[in-house]
Amino acid sequence: MIPPSARRIIATVAFGLGIAGVVWMNRVSTHPPASAEEPGFALVDATAAAGITFKHQRALLDPKIDNIAPHVAAVGASVSVADADGDGRPDLYFTTSRFGELNALYINNGDGTFRDVARDAGVADLSSKAVGPVMGAVWGDYDNDGLEDLLVYRYGMLSLFKNLGGLKFSDVTVSAGLSRWVNSNGAIWFDYDRDGLLDLYVTAYFREDVNFSALTTTRIMHDSFEYSSNGGRNLLFHNRGDGVFEDVTEAMGVGSTRWTLTAASADFDDDGWPDLYLANDYGPEELFVNELGTKFTLARVGLEADSKSGMSVTVGDVHNRGRLDVFVTNISEAGFLFQGNNLRLNLLTELGRFENIATGVVTNAGWAWGAQFGDLNNDGRNDLFIANGFISANKEKNYWYGMSKVAGANKSLFEDARTWPAMGDASLSGYERSRVVLNRGEAGWDDVATRVGVTDEFDGRAVAFADLFGTGALDVIVANQNARPVLYRNTVQPGNHWIAFQLVGSASNRSAIGAEVTVEFGGSRQRRVVDGGMGFASQNERRLHFGLGPRMNADRVTIRWPSGAVQNVGRLDADQVHVITEPPVSR
Repeated sequence: MIPPSARRIIATVAFGLGIAGVVWMNRVSTHPPASAEEPGFALVDATAAAGITFKHQRALLDPKIDNIAPHVAAVGASVSVADADGDGRPDLYFTTSRFGELNALYINNGDGTFRDVARDAGVADLSSKAVGPVMGAVWGDYDNDGLEDLLVYRYGMLSLFKNLGGLKFSDVTVSAGLSRWVNSNGAIWFDYDRDGLLDLYVTAYFREDVNFSALTTTRIMHDSFEYSSNGGRNLLFHNRGDGVFEDVTEAMGVGSTRWTLTAASADFDDDGWPDLYLANDYGPEELFVNELGTKFTLARVGLEADSKSGMSVTVGDVHNRGRLDVFVTNISEAGFLFQGNNLRLNLLTELGRFENIATGVVTNAGWAWGAQFGDLNNDGRNDLFIANGFISANKEKNYWYGMSKVAGANKSLFEDARTWPAMGDASLSGYERSRVVLNRGEAGWDDVATRVGVTDEFDGRAVAFADLFGTGALDVIVANQNARPVLYRNTVQPGNHWIAFQLVGSASNRSAIGAEVTVEFGGSRQRRVVDGGMGFASQNERRLHFGLGPRMNADRVTIRWPSGAVQNVGRLDADQVHVITEPPVSR
């Protein structure tokens, strides 16, 4: 059931909307929800059948921090989805972090299988002592030539690879002005000034003077367990349009040093400009509101005092209000620490804040990492897939006791990696299964992972959604630390329909990153945004997928393009992908 606090919030919103708003809010839940016993879909591990043999391996670090090397190097498994070869099918890019090991670019063959072309494409061997271990990547057509380009981030140097076509990439980092050492776990493309060119926001975790191949100090850790602000400085790069990016971080006011793990962008306050939402480790989340593309302002919207360990931030319309809400993963371990995940209902236009309405299985998902919203059974509601698990090692040894000692230590001890108890082969929230959380509307949320076939206990990191096989169902790709990824092929039971949109920008960036689509169906409506990176070290398919339940069409579709243009589309048929190009601007 929806908790009483959430009901009060919804009632308040409905009151503010008037009678029509109350009628609409009641309409949202008219169709019967799926049940925990009959979730309406199944996820099958199709990794081997798809020909995916990649395995992530963690980075090897300076021996000075061998005592906590498993902890510091416990990231780097990422997955990003894009149509790399322009054939209309989603492809997959996986990263590994060990020097000498190869990233994988899996091209979708269209027959249920994939082939790795990373070596020939020039995007395979990207980790070395000179540039640092790779942590992840995001795709975006930064020069609007119709080809998806690739930004790779590391605990080290950034790298930008221009897509030349024909599955060939060229390293243009130096000429693009992006030769920067940033100890990053995330980056996103977005057009903050709406000039039709993709800009780049890079999150920084450790300080930029930290080189994990040759440490000059071991005082590299957080200075607080709750409000740490001594992390690396996030960076914003403006796309000039001539192939060069310039650092505008200071001028735009977005250089947070709060150990940011993940960023996401969307127009949260409905003013037509993309904002930035940050998930920060050892501290509160942050919302930077875009002031007409001239600067960003750190907003006080109910996030300031809620200090947790933000791992991932994903955006979705939770209750079909036509609004973009936020889900942030955090840490929970029975007997030691319960922070709980945050499901933040967007009430900015009504009450000037976000309201955390997470309860039950949404709140408690273990040491949660990547997560995504998506309609996994096509019933018209957004479900959640959450990856879990930190360090799986010796089941008889638990590092939580050592972690507790560090958490209670003073700042000087906490900040120095040498003072942390040696991890050895101890586990730290290891062997945790992924969660698949079914959205049942007013009936609440249910974890249906085991029922739908998700039982793996890898150390999950990144999660991405894509219709990989053209079946009208969202498949799930999970990148796992020190392990193979899992490709879950989704089979939706007959009866529910879907609709999808492939957007092509003209005045807006060609990738249409930042475009928002609202689909109205059966008295309900749902809003989604084309992301330039979302979730922990991940990026979803560019297409926007909506479940319609039993309905054979969408009653109305509204597209808000990144340029600011609004396009209204009439009734559209279900069970197909609609390719829509941004119309020319009328003068």
